[in-house]
Amino acid sequence: MASCFLPRLLLAFIVLASSRRCRSSATAADPTLGFAALELTEDRFKLHKPYDLPPEQRYEFRDGVRRMWVFCDDKPLSPGSPTKPRSEILLNARYAAGVWQFEGYGFVPAGTSGVSVMQVFGASGRNTTLMLHVYGGRLMYYHDEARVVDGDIYDRWFRLNVVHDVDAGMLTVFIDGEERLAVAGHGGYRHYFKFGVYTQTDPSRYMESRWRDVKVYTKI
Repeated sequence: MASCFLPRLLLAFIVLASSRRCRSSATAADPTLGFAALELTEDRFKLHKPYDLPPEQRYEFRDGVRRMWVFCDDKPLSPGSPTKPRSEILLNARYAAGVWQFEGYGFVPAGTSGVSVMQVFGASGRNTTLMLHVYGGRLMYYHDEARVVDGDIYDRWFRLNVVHDVDAGMLTVFIDGEERLAVAGHGGYRHYFKFGVYTQTDPSRYMESRWRDVKVYTKI
């Protein structure tokens, strides 16, 4: 009798826990609720790449997926620039006030490390108000070991939402609809979103990220 009771009790617990997870998932708020999507024509997607290479050697757009890759010894964006190699998209949807949001589905192949895959450009006394770096499979706020957004980002599609409340000076980062980070901004009055690969410190030789269904929203 006891041997049958324990599995039944365990099964009841599993069912209850599962139903709670389902209810929690069903009631989780979508980060884009209350926002309106901008119309993003293809001319708003501006590629930044090594100056000495044609676009097709560091960028591919096929079947709705934008793939960007770079090598750590590539040339910078322009001759004489002190910046590091990059292959990334600048979203020409600039803003100075209000609440704005980036959304995209990203994919980072295993081995890519020491790279920024998404950033919010524009700040006071610096270039960016947010950067998301990948180091050893971890997605983090800049290179802050204490602010890991996701501990295992490699080889899977993930939904990334970044909400920038300019007036409140706050940014909130969501992975797969779950809030993972809330940080203060760094001021500035001209902002835009970028995504792709932009070399940081201690990079791997080869860096790549892929993106699909990229959108920009504004608060209604």
